[in-house]
Amino acid sequence: MKSVNPDDFKVVGKIELSKIPTNLFNNSNNEDKVDKLEKLRSKLSELQDVMYAHNKYGVLICLQGMDTSGKDSLIREVFKEFNARGVDVHSFKTPNSAELEHDYLWRHYLALPEKGKFAVFNRTHYENVLITRVHPEYILSENLPGIDKVSDIKPEFWKNRMKQINNFESHISQNGTIVMKFFFHLGKEEQRKRLLRRLENVEQHWKFSPGDLKEREHWDEYMKYYEEAINNTSTSNAPWYIIPADDKEMARYIVAKIIWEEMQKHTDIKKPELDEKIEANFEMYRKELEG
Repeated sequence: MKSVNPDDFKVVGKIELSKIPTNLFNNSNNEDKVDKLEKLRSKLSELQDVMYAHNKYGVLICLQGMDTSGKDSLIREVFKEFNARGVDVHSFKTPNSAELEHDYLWRHYLALPEKGKFAVFNRTHYENVLITRVHPEYILSENLPGIDKVSDIKPEFWKNRMKQINNFESHISQNGTIVMKFFFHLGKEEQRKRLLRRLENVEQHWKFSPGDLKEREHWDEYMKYYEEAINNTSTSNAPWYIIPADDKEMARYIVAKIIWEEMQKHTDIKKPELDEKIEANFEMYRKELEG
């Protein structure tokens, strides 16, 4: 299998999604991918233990993608060896009545990782510039000043909202949250096959929703707005990575590799040294316990 270089997937300039392949490793061996992922997730679990002791950074992993792009299974496979207390997963659905009484970022602030922990946003604050672009009527439920009807939502509104998201991510990164954002770049044909499998496989029936087909009708709009959001919000402190998602096993490995490589840049993350006075008295403590 070809080596994976995280920089190959990082967005550092303007991108066009239509020119980016959704599968780069057609002939790669599945066993090889699974084996490499197994080794990486073990290392990531050990890293999180060190982070917990170090207690200065949290890590925010943001996952975005169309329905069936593999976000849920990636969370299961990449983070399965983590201490259960070391990772929190949040899936942001339609805002409830309490959440709508606050600004759109409020519920995301509440879910940010504690120091020493990972948080995974399965669908993220970017829903507020994606699904609301395709369905702008959803904005009306936020009860915003000056916006009483869809025609009140001007292009400047979306530009300001993306600036607000950049400011949000800049603020949390400056205060110890390491941010990595992943877009699962799934092909439309591959999505069709996966939706069909949900209909044909009894064990996957529960995953199917007619709403998936309705959203699929807006595929081109979603690609347009994903592209716009990524181009306007991939920054040095909160970069986007575009992950070819037609091959689930490969996508999981690429994401795990990127997380691992990015975390290696934070060379200050180490277990704290034990106080010399405490270490000097180990023998005394041992005898006390044995007695």
